[in-house]
Amino acid sequence: MVDPEDRRTDGAPPNHIHIEKNKKTNWLAWILLALGLLALLFALSRCGRDDEAAVAPVPSPTASATSDGVVAATADAGQSTVLATTAGLGAYLAGNEAVPRSFTFEKLNFDTAKSDIRSEDADEVATVAATLKQYPNTKVRVAGYADARGAEPANVALGKARADSVKAALVAQGIDANRIETGSGGEADPVGSNATTPGQAENRRTEIVVTQR
Repeated sequence: MVDPEDRRTDGAPPNHIHIEKNKKTNWLAWILLALGLLALLFALSRCGRDDEAAVAPVPSPTASATSDGVVAATADAGQSTVLATTAGLGAYLAGNEAVPRSFTFEKLNFDTAKSDIRSEDADEVATVAATLKQYPNTKVRVAGYADARGAEPANVALGKARADSVKAALVAQGIDANRIETGSGGEADPVGSNATTPGQAENRRTEIVVTQR
């Protein structure tokens, strides 16, 4: 006959069953922890990509291939950065520096609202013509400028008229008209202060750009 106490002992669940339940509970906790870490890493990686997109630099505009020493506001030209005078034109044409290259007429400055070449400036134009005759393959672009007084469209037109006057004077000196283009810088790219009379006179200048040797 089996003692009742022994039956209770024999019928009780084995201890290893309780241990197995504890193991299952531990694995579930680890799985949940791993899933939480994966979710956190995924969120961080997305934030990193969003931050990179937010701070991505805007590409810089490509520099103009003709920006070195070319007058502003003329066809296919960048801003004028070189203000050598026409006295250096002959030496440049005799050398091997790259084109284009800009030169400013040293004495040729027009009267206010005028486009005719003054008699005292005619000698410089003649000197440029003589230099161009020595280099018959050279082609140039002449650009006229204006000071900032008056409306911008009128100043653009005035600059073009001044360039055309210089071209006409060079042609009169024997330079083929097909070697000369004209353009206008208007009131753009001033070299003097438009708040002073001397500065305004400087801004009524003319530049000549060598476009071909």
